[in-house]
Amino acid sequence: MTNQLDKQETEGLAVPVFGYELIRDALLTDVLGKEGVSILYWAGKSLARKFPCGSAEDLFSFFHEAGWGTLALLKEAKREKIFELSGPFIERRFSVQSEPSFTLESGFLAEQIALQEQTGAESVIDVQKRSKKVLLTVKWE
Repeated sequence: MTNQLDKQETEGLAVPVFGYELIRDALLTDVLGKEGVSILYWAGKSLARKFPCGSAEDLFSFFHEAGWGTLALLKEAKREKIFELSGPFIERRFSVQSEPSFTLESGFLAEQIALQEQTGAESVIDVQKRSKKVLLTVKWE
């Protein structure tokens, strides 16, 4: 997570959503090509190692601060957690894209859980277009 000084320096600063969309959904899609989905998943895992979240609250805060949406834990089992990703950012992505990708978030979440559980973990995405939400199921060994 960002430290307290970084938070103070960046409070009040904002990036227009359109600028974020240009980079994430237009530029990266073109640059990464047909392998973009896989690359973004592994990029999410890499980001998780650089920004470890020690608790569920840290994880939820990271998603909010990164502009990735509102993350909530829906269900927890012995070797599985199901999260819901929702909110205005997610709804907008559904409204401006026919097939929004959430592999960056999915990879990030999988690696965070892997770090917390100290084992390998993978995440599966269930895009729910009608409700404009995303379910992310993380499973580990």
